[in-house]
Amino acid sequence: MATYMNNIFNFGRDLPAPFNTLSNKKVNVSSKYGDKTTSTLCATMIKAIHAVINCMQATGEGAVGIIDQRTVAEYKSSVGPDVYHLVVYDSDKGSIMASVYDKGTEVFENYTLNSSGRDGAAVMMALFPVLMSDDEFEENFNTYRDHYAKGFADFDGARDAMAILCDNAYRRIKDETCAAHVKVNVDKSGNLLRVSQAQMDSGLFAPKTVIAGEFVIMAQTGRVTVSKATTLVEHEDFVGKYEFGKRSFNAVEQSLIPTLPAWYIIPDEVVDICKHAQLTTGKPMQMRNFLLRGPAGTGKTMGAKAIAAGLNLPYMKYTCSAGTEIFDFVGMIFPDSDASSTGDAQLDAENALLKSMGGVNYANVSKLMNLPELDDMDYDPAGVYKVLTGVEKPDASSQDCMAIVLDKVTEKVRALSKRDENAKSSGQTYTYVETDFIKALKNGYVIEIQEPSTIVQPGVLVGLNSLLEQTGSITLPTGEIIERHPDAVVVVTTNVSYEGCRGMNQSVIDRMSLVRDVEMPSPEVMVQRAMSVTGATDEFQVLQMVQVVNDLAEYCRKNSITDGSYGMRGLIDWIISAEITGDVYNSAMYTIISKATADELDREALISAVLEPIIPPKRRKATA
Repeated sequence: MATYMNNIFNFGRDLPAPFNTLSNKKVNVSSKYGDKTTSTLCATMIKAIHAVINCMQATGEGAVGIIDQRTVAEYKSSVGPDVYHLVVYDSDKGSIMASVYDKGTEVFENYTLNSSGRDGAAVMMALFPVLMSDDEFEENFNTYRDHYAKGFADFDGARDAMAILCDNAYRRIKDETCAAHVKVNVDKSGNLLRVSQAQMDSGLFAPKTVIAGEFVIMAQTGRVTVSKATTLVEHEDFVGKYEFGKRSFNAVEQSLIPTLPAWYIIPDEVVDICKHAQLTTGKPMQMRNFLLRGPAGTGKTMGAKAIAAGLNLPYMKYTCSAGTEIFDFVGMIFPDSDASSTGDAQLDAENALLKSMGGVNYANVSKLMNLPELDDMDYDPAGVYKVLTGVEKPDASSQDCMAIVLDKVTEKVRALSKRDENAKSSGQTYTYVETDFIKALKNGYVIEIQEPSTIVQPGVLVGLNSLLEQTGSITLPTGEIIERHPDAVVVVTTNVSYEGCRGMNQSVIDRMSLVRDVEMPSPEVMVQRAMSVTGATDEFQVLQMVQVVNDLAEYCRKNSITDGSYGMRGLIDWIISAEITGDVYNSAMYTIISKATADELDREALISAVLEPIIPPKRRKATA
């Protein structure tokens, strides 16, 4: 069926504000698909774009969503308080269904798209997700949205962006040879197939993904907006506000108290745990053991650090593995090669400090030298490389950085191991290496135990039950008996979706004061957090990516795909990769899709069922 363009783009209609004062609809800009001279402003496109923006900002009624290759829109008409235009668009077939619906009377009317009928703003609204698949359209939409939010202070900039949007859509719909062609079938009569009550009642047109707004007729959905988290705890109102009492810490202990990054949004679970810990201080049964349990990537470890920040306590952690033994928690005795001086006062002082930190090992020496951690290397390898070497290397990898750090640590250990030849040896001596777990419990810190459900031997954590008691004690390999400090807080974090994780021992769970199941943050929180940490500025695109990640997590859980991971970390990697490649779809393949599973068939299913309905692949021009 040929597309009768005058029905979709009726340039004779009056322009809405703020363009209603213009004497000429022609603008001296052009889409890349246009004639490179001028574009014509169209009332239909302007009204549709304004409706979408108002839905996104929760300042207007209506909604836009995606089913599969079909998209749907509820456009709030200005004719009456209960009148909506309902549209279903199939991008594969180019077909459009539409009806005028009165919510009050539940009466349907035909939707006729021509110069004497409807202006087509609702149809263009339904086309919006497909139009946004084009880089030029997406860029100018985001530009226009910024102008809209600022009250059109830069009128010319807003006019130019809108003109390109109008020209872009017009050319892509009209020109079937266009590489980004949008297939639309509308005949000269403008009569469209009706949306019926029976179809809506069956859920046939219920959107799987809501792009903006809130559906109230074709489905009942919550409002989707891109905004700040609804309940935001400011850092200054949280950090250090839940102290058990005033304590003084030395420089090393002070450095162990976490500093929360500016982008971090404090979850309700963390605030709740801090309140319980503080308000039970001094009572016979203080709450000091907590379990954070949930899917990968939900921020459990960051939550444990935030708890330490709120309590103003040093933070330490121990990551369990299948082979973890009881001595990995309580420590072991090792023979000294020699206990004499190095002959260098500075090195001797550093040796003494390292001993107080638990011994000369990679982690402690790296901390002593203030070297960057692996997380820093992963997120900004080029920046870390320059800090380590003073040399610019834009293509530096985290492996390059790690090699330099290992060399620095090795060199330092060699220096610390040198002995003064004039010093007399007193014979073989032995050293007890205290673990972070023991140090934290003895000194009243926060200790996070990561992934204890991976431990093969079930009795390991049970052997620590005495220390999980508020007044518990344990005998060390040296024979020393230590008692748990009353301020010591244990935070156990465990995933429920990783392979290799087992159920927690009931006696351990019984000793947890609170057990909080941590879910993925709300879409609003995920968008805000991801944009803050990555520097991304395209809210609409990030919201789409968040929806993909959430849908992927749900799909994996429902289909028992458990050999990978997904969540906030994968989302951030995806956003960063998309900034580098300029291709959101392609970057998804090597971040969230490849991380979700190693099974090729499962990856194909994730691509077709989760990724492509929201973010389709870019259309490429055919080459001669």
